[in-house]
Amino acid sequence: MPLYTYACKQCEHTFDVQQSFAEAALTKCPECGGELRKVFGKVGVTFKGSGFYRNDSGSSSKKSD
Repeated sequence: MPLYTYACKQCEHTFDVQQSFAEAALTKCPECGGELRKVFGKVGVTFKGSGFYRNDSGSSSKKSD
C-alpha cells in the first residue's frame, strides 16, 4: 500500500498515512479539524545499473557500409 503525506492548510500539521488506491483521500486534520492537502515529493522510482540508456546495450563499434 502506498504511503501518502498530508499537511493541514490551517495549522500546518503534517503526517503520513498508508492508504490503498481505492480509499478516498483524507479531508479533515486530526489536530485542528482544518482542511488537508496532499504533499507531493520526489518521484519514488530510481533507475540504477546498466541497461536503462540507449548507449548501455549493444555493440559499441559501428558497422561501415
